Amino acid sequence: MNARVEDAGASDARAAGAQAPDGYDKYAFEPFAVTVDLAVFTVRGGTLQVLLVERGQEPYVGHWALPGGFVLPRESAETAARRELAEETGLSGNTCAALHLEQLRTYSAPDRDPRMRVVSVAFTALVPDLPEPRGGGDAAHAQWLPCDGVGPLAFDHDLILADARERVGAKLEYTCLATSFCPPEFTLGELQQVYETVWGTALDRPNFRRKVLATPGFVEPVPGAARLTGGRGKPAALHRAGTATALHPPLLRPEGRPS
Repeated sequence: MNARVEDAGASDARAAGAQAPDGYDKYAFEPFAVTVDLAVFTVRGGTLQVLLVERGQEPYVGHWALPGGFVLPRESAETAARRELAEETGLSGNTCAALHLEQLRTYSAPDRDPRMRVVSVAFTALVPDLPEPRGGGDAAHAQWLPCDGVGPLAFDHDLILADARERVGAKLEYTCLATSFCPPEFTLGELQQVYETVWGTALDRPNFRRKVLATPGFVEPVPGAARLTGGRGKPAALHRAGTATALHPPLLRPEGRPS
């Protein structure tokens, strides 16, 4: 038996095994759609910015929204998220595949979309500063915009953005994800700026430097590499992300300061 016949037989067997049990009515429940929405953050010009698209179709035509779209029948939610990010922003598929993307939560309020019942799986991503994107799909335009003062957004995207921003601020305390905002080689000053930008507060430079360098695997020095920073003194040494994923002990934000 050749491979093609074997594949066909295996497919038939899977289809037979996937048949609904007797008495089950798949039409007993109202159908609904599943979408993905993406809160993609970067640090640009000393501000925390989010990737937004201007909707080119109803509903909410002309409004800013998070990138996203419907999950296709043979897609996982994560596959759909990366596809939509590439389609609606013009970022290359390779760039999107390399981004740190993680699931945030599911949003399922019955009236969150005026078209029909839509359940959205939201994702958040942290990226270094990237070129200006371009809109695609049902987006007329795509742009990086400062997180503060961008609302109101379409659908329930204000809520998703607020939840994602709080998640990012919290994860910077106990993971190494801050390096995802940095280029492949960065100074400790640039890493500190990420924390200050996301948390919205200044950090003590010597204390921050000591904590970072004392955390095994957080960053690694780039041998012999340095960068002029525009200030006085010798050039700053360059580092890259280390192999660690968690911070022990955590790098806590100053008490009383929200993200």
